[in-house]
Amino acid sequence: MNRAAIVGGGVIGGGWAARFALNGWDVRIYDPDPEAERKIGEVLANARRSLPGLADAPMPPEGALSFHPSIAEAVSGAAWIQESVPERLDIKHLTLAEIQRACDASAVIGSSTSGFRPSQLQEGALRPGQIMVAHPFNPVYLLPLIELVTPGTDEAAVTRATGILESIGMHPLRLRKEIDAHVADRFLEAVWREALWLVKDGIATTEEIDNAIRYGFGIRWAQMGLFETYRVAGGEAGMKHFMAQFGPALKWPWTRLMDVPEFTEDLVDLIAGQSDAQSGDRSIRELERIRDTNLVAMMRALKGQDWGAGALLRAQDARMKSGTALAGGLEAAGDLSQPILTLARAVPLDWTDYNGHMTESRYLDAFAQATDRFMEMIGCDSDYIAAGGSYFTAETHIRHLDEALAGHRIAVHTRMLLGAGKKLHLFHTMTRGETVLATGEHFLLHVDLETRRPCAPSAPIEAALARITAAQKDLPWPEGAGAAIRAPS
Repeated sequence: MNRAAIVGGGVIGGGWAARFALNGWDVRIYDPDPEAERKIGEVLANARRSLPGLADAPMPPEGALSFHPSIAEAVSGAAWIQESVPERLDIKHLTLAEIQRACDASAVIGSSTSGFRPSQLQEGALRPGQIMVAHPFNPVYLLPLIELVTPGTDEAAVTRATGILESIGMHPLRLRKEIDAHVADRFLEAVWREALWLVKDGIATTEEIDNAIRYGFGIRWAQMGLFETYRVAGGEAGMKHFMAQFGPALKWPWTRLMDVPEFTEDLVDLIAGQSDAQSGDRSIRELERIRDTNLVAMMRALKGQDWGAGALLRAQDARMKSGTALAGGLEAAGDLSQPILTLARAVPLDWTDYNGHMTESRYLDAFAQATDRFMEMIGCDSDYIAAGGSYFTAETHIRHLDEALAGHRIAVHTRMLLGAGKKLHLFHTMTRGETVLATGEHFLLHVDLETRRPCAPSAPIEAALARITAAQKDLPWPEGAGAAIRAPS
């Protein structure tokens, strides 16, 4: 089991702990705050509800989380150590020195700093080349970007850091030249300064500014970024046309980016009052859950298009499926004398309904995914379908036996009740641990996609079906199979 150490368990440190733990790492935490265990527990609860739902592959078993009374004890044996203490250079120097006195020389030491350069962090260090900036974005357990700022860092450490970050589904953006506040926060600071002036001058309220972002350019930036968005705005003539058309505006006095309003009590009270009115009576945890739900929905939508952050999620799914029963042909299934694992995943946030549990249409979705996996295993894969053969579902019966909530990890095991000629009869059982949640019974017919008529499958598929039939012949008839909704008496 891989081990990570988190030094500083605030909002960012807690997010790091959740990202590592939910990706199967044991996580050791040091934070002197007596409330640290409660706070990180609440962050982890939100992460369990949201992060696994981004994946359409089985995530590894959750790692163990433990709290330790000293930095030395927390970092012992850790492969990754993340420093997330307050943004004061003196505190960071003391913390990093204590980490290096106790940690393995091969461990990666990342700092969550949003502003300090690696050269500043490395001053006076025992092993300067071990330290790098690994600046995340909140919530760390959902957003994949990490600014990996590496001047002065050993190349071997950078290679290890890159591999670890990618293995937990993150995107390391390596910066080989350092600058204050790195890249992303420089954009955020520019927008923040302009927003402060707009509020102070009475041009817009905090809510109106937020609406301008979330209803306008924020949506564009979420999936395409700045330059590609402007490239599209240039139309067929491209980026040069855009720059020629809008370049002169850069000389106009539109913004006050280098002029910061004084943080008087009146300005702070004005902004705080508008922000409180904007958020209403929702608690921070409620706002976090709303944020996470929205992020998951957007990122899963991008996943369907294999675009932006969604492309990263697809790549992570492929990594998690690789070498498991959910990849490869029938040989990957293991013991064919038992029902075959055809689905293992978490319930995404967007699969739940107004009752707070998995909506009925998603049970069919999950069983359809299980059927697709079974078809793939017997040889009815994308190449076979492209060649003109496939299975069509003729009849389905689903029984709902228990609830599944967002974040619950579910599995589907499939029993083949009949696989002969053009007929295929499957019985899926969905479970959460030992609890049976639902069953899905499906009758399918093999068809010729050109004529759209039933026909016999190929010889290799018939051989795979015969192999499963022989292996499962002694299994008892499953409870609920062949049932129907009873007519009212």
